[in-house]
Amino acid sequence: MKTLLQKIAITLVLLASTNLAQNSDSMKVLTDYSLFSEYHKNKDFLSALPYGWSVIEANPTKFSKWIYYKMEECLWSVHDSSSSTPEIVQSVQDTILYFYDLAIKYRDQDKGYFQARKAYVSEIWLNLDPSITIPAYEQAIAWQPELSSFYYNRLGQLYVSSDDGSNGLKDKAIDLYTILVEREPENPVWGNIITDLFGNIDERLLFQKDAWEKDPQNEKKAKAFASTAIQASEWPQAVAPLEFLVSKEPENVGYLSQLGNVYNKLENSAKSEEVFSKLISLEPDNKEHYFYFGKALMDAGRYSQARTQFLKASEVGNGWALPIFYEGFIYEQAASGCTDFDKKVVYLLAQNTYRKALNMDASLTEAKDRINALSGVIPTKEDYFFRGIKPGESMPITCVGWIGKSVTAP
Repeated sequence: MKTLLQKIAITLVLLASTNLAQNSDSMKVLTDYSLFSEYHKNKDFLSALPYGWSVIEANPTKFSKWIYYKMEECLWSVHDSSSSTPEIVQSVQDTILYFYDLAIKYRDQDKGYFQARKAYVSEIWLNLDPSITIPAYEQAIAWQPELSSFYYNRLGQLYVSSDDGSNGLKDKAIDLYTILVEREPENPVWGNIITDLFGNIDERLLFQKDAWEKDPQNEKKAKAFASTAIQASEWPQAVAPLEFLVSKEPENVGYLSQLGNVYNKLENSAKSEEVFSKLISLEPDNKEHYFYFGKALMDAGRYSQARTQFLKASEVGNGWALPIFYEGFIYEQAASGCTDFDKKVVYLLAQNTYRKALNMDASLTEAKDRINALSGVIPTKEDYFFRGIKPGESMPITCVGWIGKSVTAP
């Protein structure tokens, strides 16, 4: 019995010693992280690094939500600082890939980001061969396709510089930049790079048209062809791929918007109206759908309905001035149906509407241009005098029935 009690006592002592050691280690991690955070907060990145490394080596998961991003900032700042000695810079370069491997392993939800950063430092800091950096960027994009276009471009440039005419890297570059064109249709840089790869945009368009026609169910190729046709202002060629894409995704707002605008360019008002009516039903709070619907109606000569859409666009856009400018424009167009003084009164309504648009948005220079252009065709003082119209008197517009407005004599 005495021996058994002695064994129990020894076991309890050992357990207590283990717990004390574990608590001591845990306290050290907390202390080191506190010191690391304080140095980081004060931007003393060099002093922060040893404590950060201590925390990661002791417990790489405990503070993974924050420490890898903070450590990265420390490493980059020390590396790029003009006050860092060559030895310090070299020490950062010697450990940076190991750091990113840890970040990828222990911060799995952000591994795409850290892999992209690893690829970048491999390329720029360490000047590693493209045979290493290209797969590194490709892995990052595979893990996180929504990565910044910056990393896509780095990979694209490596494809271009490493192409030897037979390894297919030029085609990979074209595919990559096509993704960027689709992602950022308003950014001309990516399309220009693709055009440079082909030599000119006509060759690029021909290549992408041929690629889609050989594989007509391939949405990716249809999208690339449509995008290039739009960039080249080849509106007729954009119709078929966009109609195909809409048939595949009938409620895709991006495809519908592009198709509606192409129909507008081709003055196919009936098709444009159909598309923008659908867009409005899908996104009733999008001001641009009403605006482009209005333009389609205007181009079809349906001015009264166009005005309704322009006014709605301005309302939904919280006082958007551009549709009001177009309201003035349809009044100006409608004046052609009037004669003599009546025509001048409609021009005055158009000028007043342009002035309203300019008051809503002082940067709307086209409104200012139209105000000046109409100054010579609105009623003169003599017109008012000979007709006995006094200042402040209301003048109803009767020569264009749908207008239903009046203007005040100045």
